[in-house]
Amino acid sequence: MSLFDILGPVMVGPSSSHTAGAARIGYICYKLMDEPIERAEIGLYGSFLATGKGHGTDRALIAGLLGMKPADERIPESFELAKQQNLEFSFGRVDFAEAHPNTVKLNLTGKSGRRLEVTAESIGGGRVRIRQIDGLEANFCGDYATLIVHNLDQPGHVAEVTSMLAHKSINIATMQLYRDGRGGHAVMVVECDREVPEESRKWLAHLEGIIKVTYLSMEE
Repeated sequence: MSLFDILGPVMVGPSSSHTAGAARIGYICYKLMDEPIERAEIGLYGSFLATGKGHGTDRALIAGLLGMKPADERIPESFELAKQQNLEFSFGRVDFAEAHPNTVKLNLTGKSGRRLEVTAESIGGGRVRIRQIDGLEANFCGDYATLIVHNLDQPGHVAEVTSMLAHKSINIATMQLYRDGRGGHAVMVVECDREVPEESRKWLAHLEGIIKVTYLSMEE
């Protein structure tokens, strides 16, 4: 256990899980989109749905989508700031057969028309976990530069990604592979020790069999 686990994050309260965690989820989605978000349809589950409003979960999520971190003092004003920045949003209920009680599903549309669906959970102390991206398993915490590659389940794609990273001298911290079925759609989630250059991500995105490349940068 670390000192962070005992004291919790630097944040705007009242709750590390319902407020700080929600803001962090929104902020990770903001970074994954890599462009202004114009529309957010947000489904809340469990405790997020039952008690989130009183803890400011809704305002924290919107704040994160606007690029605010958990310690940003503007979080209580996020609804008003969203209107100023032309971010339309709505909240509703989402049901899961089995999920962490602090779970949220976000359907996002960016300025270019790009769409992103993220399911995430706030696991306490301001920590979060991204569980799904665009309907496929992901399972990462947002503490590393993270490359998410959606591809057809065909031989060679893992080698293409790892070879590119090796060529750029980028060390892999963790790598997870998921697929929805043999020969169907698959996803690689690669947490890296340093940033993956934009030109390398674009190169990946244009390879045959690669459906989509999403990236979480740690740069401000």
